[in-house]
Amino acid sequence: MLSKLNTGWYETPLGQHLLFREQRYFDSAVSDVFGFNAVQVGLPQIDFLRNSRIPLRVTCAVESDGLVRADPMFLPFESQSLDLLLLPHVLEFSSNPHQVLREAERVLRPEGRLVLAGFNPRSLWGLARKLQGSERGYPWNGSFLNISRVKDWMVLLGLEVAAGSMCCYRPPVNRENWLRRLRFMEPAGDRWWAMGGGVYFLQAVKRVQGMNIILPQWTTPVAQRLLSPAAKVINLNQYRLRRER
Repeated sequence: MLSKLNTGWYETPLGQHLLFREQRYFDSAVSDVFGFNAVQVGLPQIDFLRNSRIPLRVTCAVESDGLVRADPMFLPFESQSLDLLLLPHVLEFSSNPHQVLREAERVLRPEGRLVLAGFNPRSLWGLARKLQGSERGYPWNGSFLNISRVKDWMVLLGLEVAAGSMCCYRPPVNRENWLRRLRFMEPAGDRWWAMGGGVYFLQAVKRVQGMNIILPQWTTPVAQRLLSPAAKVINLNQYRLRRER
């Protein structure tokens, strides 16, 4: 998993280039999510929840810098207790990323929102990782996951993908002058090579299947005309509690 030393990479020119775009995306993604509890797992030194309107915001990480110290594969939160969960570059540094998503689904409330970021293996960043190996350290020592695989895992867990985006189409050069010269690749890549960004973002919503109401099969047209709305009002909160038990 990530450590404090790894987050120091974000202070390099390439790390700053990525951080600016990630912070902008998370700021936008969390601003319209409402509820009571929000948790960011991983990278506790970077506040990706800073723009959230949710009153309780918690960071969780393996290292002690997080408010909660825990393994993302075994989150110490009650089931269906979180309205918003962020996973910035957690899956590619986990020995069991599917288990991390399984935990995310468990702790999210129905209609809760999951937002994650991952490094794209089918990009110039993925190519650099293959050519130079993991000896360069973070982030190249992670297991980059295809976005299609992550989406498939989400579908299996009942997490409906609601939005997605990509960024960082420039090659991962760690020199500020070259990053400035290659800035034209960002709008060009977004237009002509939409799936080739070095980093992808996914937003998913936890869906809970509802109950289908089956009406009786009336035998005569007269009985159908006599059917009228009931006066009784159903308490949806009590109904949800009964469904969750």
